[in-house]
Parts: sequence; structure tokens; C-alpha cells
Amino acid sequence: MTARAAIDIGTNSVRLLVVEDGHDLERRAVITRLGEGVDRSGELSETAMERTLATLVDFRDVLDGYGVATPRVVATSAARDAQNRDTFFAAATDVLGAAPELLPGEEEARLSFEGAVAGLDLGDAPFLVVDIGGGSTELAVGTSTPEGVHSMNVGAVRLTELQLHHDPPQPEELTNALGLVEDRLDDALRIVPAAEDARTLVGVGGTITSVAAIEIGLPVYDRDRVHRFRLSRAAAEDVFRTLATESLADRKHNPGLHPDRADVIVGGCVVLVGVMRRLRAPELVVCDADLLDALVAG
Repeated sequence: MTARAAIDIGTNSVRLLVVEDGHDLERRAVITRLGEGVDRSGELSETAMERTLATLVDFRDVLDGYGVATPRVVATSAARDAQNRDTFFAAATDVLGAAPELLPGEEEARLSFEGAVAGLDLGDAPFLVVDIGGGSTELAVGTSTPEGVHSMNVGAVRLTELQLHHDPPQPEELTNALGLVEDRLDDALRIVPAAEDARTLVGVGGTITSVAAIEIGLPVYDRDRVHRFRLSRAAAEDVFRTLATESLADRKHNPGLHPDRADVIVGGCVVLVGVMRRLRAPELVVCDADLLDALVAG
């Protein structure tokens, strides 16, 4: 059986998964911040595109090493919002030999759900999968397949750029950011009311895996310890308080937090604690499996 691969080009990071016979050969994530400033300008900046394309060149070398000619490539929130995405897509196609597919938010939510719950006990269903990204947060509820999906136009990068302008953020900025998340959640729950009745809250995305790694105190990220970790709401709140009151320089030294994520992690935490508070969720099951896993399985 030949290796299969997928690449997810997100607002904050670009990720690669290569599998063969159901086993991971390579799982990589590089923060390139493709969506930097998109809310303000409506376009992907030349610098952000160059950073991301350089990572895609590296990924192409990895794919060649495993004999993968044509990966499945998807792009999410930043590309959805950018007027000049076709320029970036053309350059990415030249690098990868495969054209990126623009994922609607609802399809992103569906794939995140499928990837996250594939290895979970269906006795814990129905699941609500929350995927906190850089530009958007996807919600999907169901048992073995999603029965309701919604994409909220708020994520770690977008919320940071919109609301958190001081270092560390001022209390009123945090209050306003939490209020924005609550408003988006109220809208989402009107569209997907079953989300409030889910038995198990499942979290995916770099914000959530980072908060879990910080709570565990991992000096080096260990997927085996993070995947399926049960993160209590009290622990999430504690990590949030710690990070939100530290300067960026201090925040970078937290074990479990990649320094390149330190400037947007508070924004991501606002989404995380906002969701857990609104749903009164006592805990969240952390999953380091998501839409990439669904893409290579499909």
C-alpha cells in the first residue's frame, strides 16, 4: 500500500500528515501566520504568503521522500476571507503539484468531527467537537457522523488582532473578547441547538493541545500524552489566567507552549474558556486528530 498525505493551510499554521497502512509516517505543523492582517486588509500579505510557500517547499521535499506525488491540499479561514487567494493558490500549486481546495467552514467542521471522533468510544456520544483555529472556530455535533455543523468567524489570530492590543491584555480587552465569543456562540447555538445537549465536549486545534501541554507541563510536546487528555474547566481557566496576566516575553517560557504561538494563545484561550463557560462543560477531551486525519482516511 502506498503512502497518502494531506496538507492543511490554515490562518496560523500549515500542517502535514503522511500515513501508510493506517500508521503515521510524518506529522508536522509550522506556524507561518498566513492570515496575519487579513481582517484589516482583506488580502494575504506578500510576506505571509512567502513564509507559507517556503514551508510548502519543505513539505514537498518530505512528500518526495515518501513517494507521494499528489497530496490532498485544503485551505481554510484566511483563504476564505482573502480577495487575493487565487494568487496564493497558483503559487502553492506550482510548489506542491496539487491545487489547494478552499474548504467552506461547514465542511471544515464536518471533517474535524470525523477525524476527532474516529477513535473515541461511541458510548460517550453524542459529541460536540470544537475546533479552535486561527481565523475561525468550528462546531460539529453528532454520534459517529456530524448531525449539525457551524463555523464561527472567530479564532486565536482574529480575536487577538481585533481585541487584544496591549501586552499583557487589559482587563477590559479580555472582557470585550469574551463578550464577542459569547455573542458568536449564542448565534451558533440557535443554528445548532443540539450542541447544548452533547454528552462529551471534544477539543481540537493548536490552542487546545497547547493548553493541555501547558497543564501537563511538557518541556517537549508529546502527542501520546496530549491526545485524549481530559482537560478540566478549572484547569483551562487557570492556564488562561496565567497566560493572560503575563507579558509576551514571559509567556514564551511556559513549558508546553511553542514560542511562535505565544502572541495569540490568549486569544485562543478566550475562545476555549468562553465555550466551556457557555456550555457549562466540566471538562473537555483533547484530540490531536482532526480534519487531516479525515482527509487521509477519505
